[in-house]
Amino acid sequence: MPKMKLKSHRGAAKRFKKTGTGKFVRTAAFKRHQLTCKSTQMKRHARGNKLVSDSEQAKLRRMLPYD
Repeated sequence: MPKMKLKSHRGAAKRFKKTGTGKFVRTAAFKRHQLTCKSTQMKRHARGNKLVSDSEQAKLRRMLPYD
């Protein structure tokens, strides 16, 4: 009998991507709306992708087994 397949957590699959080395990246927070009241420095630091912290990597590996 074949082994059961694991389902990916669909919410996590939409928010995180795996890099070539197996780490996860995410987009920065606080960049969606009300940008006029936020400083230029805050908006600049929120650009691009960020690495997920090491403490959260293990959780994401369980949530996204095939990514």
